[in-house]
Amino acid sequence: MIIRGAAGRKLPYGRVNSGDQLYFINNNAEGIAKAVGTVTHVLNSEKLTPEESAALLTQYQPKLQLNDKQFKRWAGKRYLVLIEVGNVEVIEPIAIDKSDYGNMDDWLPVGDISTVRISES
Repeated sequence: MIIRGAAGRKLPYGRVNSGDQLYFINNNAEGIAKAVGTVTHVLNSEKLTPEESAALLTQYQPKLQLNDKQFKRWAGKRYLVLIEVGNVEVIEPIAIDKSDYGNMDDWLPVGDISTVRISES
């Protein structure tokens, strides 16, 4: 399960749906996708109080398996997005061109992976 929290509704809030494919890259400058999975469930929270945020994390803790430091990081966020991913598979590395994404957030909503895939010559 993937978690994303923010003070406001930031990506991927409302942009990820069941059935979507997610490609996973290391959060560094290399831009190489190394795994893919299919979204099986998404929860986009309404605006939460700190107590509600902590309660939601506690409810999903069996799937999230957050350590204390991670729990403290996410508890208290006004909005949470919980994304359950299934069928995660390691893939042949795919080079991704992120140059059209000026806002280098952790999420790049590309629609079709072929639009950002760098072709091997």
